Amino acid sequence: MKRIIKACLSIVLLILTGCVNKIENENSVKGILYTDQSPVAIEIADGKIQKIVKIKALSDKDKNIFIAPGLIDNQVNGYMAVSFSFSGGDELTMEGIKKATMALWQAGVTTYLPTLTTNSREILLKNFAILARAKENPDLHGSIPGFHLEGPYISPEDGYRGAHPARYVRKPDWEEFMELYEASGENIIQVTLAPEMEGAMEMITRLHDMGIVVALGHHNASAEIITEAIDKGARIATHLGNGCANMIHRHVNPLWPQLSDDRLMISIIGDGFHLRPEEIRVFYKVKGPEKTVITSDVTHFAGLPAGEYITPKGDKVELTPEGMIMYPAQNVLYGSASPIIKGVGNVMKVTGCALKQAIQMASTNPALLYNFNDRGEIKTGKRADLILFTVDDSKINIVKTIVEGEVVYQTEK
Repeated sequence: MKRIIKACLSIVLLILTGCVNKIENENSVKGILYTDQSPVAIEIADGKIQKIVKIKALSDKDKNIFIAPGLIDNQVNGYMAVSFSFSGGDELTMEGIKKATMALWQAGVTTYLPTLTTNSREILLKNFAILARAKENPDLHGSIPGFHLEGPYISPEDGYRGAHPARYVRKPDWEEFMELYEASGENIIQVTLAPEMEGAMEMITRLHDMGIVVALGHHNASAEIITEAIDKGARIATHLGNGCANMIHRHVNPLWPQLSDDRLMISIIGDGFHLRPEEIRVFYKVKGPEKTVITSDVTHFAGLPAGEYITPKGDKVELTPEGMIMYPAQNVLYGSASPIIKGVGNVMKVTGCALKQAIQMASTNPALLYNFNDRGEIKTGKRADLILFTVDDSKINIVKTIVEGEVVYQTEK
């Protein structure tokens, strides 16, 4: 009798073990780990990475699939006809934010900072309040941890101002900023400003004291002013090489001091239009993968057909068949029409850096910069924000996106 009971228990145990294994398999992903190219199985539970197991080999289905942490984009002005200042000329809505977020998931972005650019106080207050509500929406799985305010405290000079409307550019105003900060639910985590503007140094100090990342951008500051700004807490240069006049002095310009100061990180737009290959190579050689952040500066024109468009602010822009957005009024670019995934592949191509370094610049570095301690790496206990993809001649093709342990996009069922 005891033998029969023991045999029955063994059978039950086998059945239970099989069930557990089945559950674990259904909640795990397999592929090539981006850091060391080893085959792994990553087990997920409760939205987090529970275990990373090295395995001997991958199946034919998984053998060309890479696994990396989801991309973190710190400059998203809009996407798929949704602008965070406007929505295709209409007001920003919760539905629009969901639409943009879901489209970004398809492009491998699991975390991003909606970016509001130079505009009227009324629009900024209104849209920060809408974004603050969206940030708490559980359907977005924490993909929006905070916001980026780019302007309005930037240089009014043509070229340095870029496509920001001159009528809304203004001097730093702490009282106004605090209104915007309150409207955002205290979720503005980066401010891009011009340090040479009157009142900028005081604002940099105050922002730094609040733990907000201060970025230098759309400016024509001298080396002395840039150094002072970094002394007071500026931490990153926004899209270095852009937001800059076409004609600059070969020695005295804002590029050299930002490149030469090792304390300052840089973000670069790697879409193939904003920077030439040799610029990206030089910037990468100077700052290295530790001090570089790949960003997109993507706008709501991304995903639209080529042609001429009128921006919500009334300016004419041209979206070329190649995916470049021109702003003819100043002969400069009007943001990007490409998500960050294109920039990651292009930076790999022109610098020769490994996938590990490219992902570091597009995920790990921004996570460290903004103290997103729960993401940006594949480690036990981190959020299960993962992308599975193939690499074809430096072009990255997203196969599956997982956010907080949930599959939010996949190319095949």
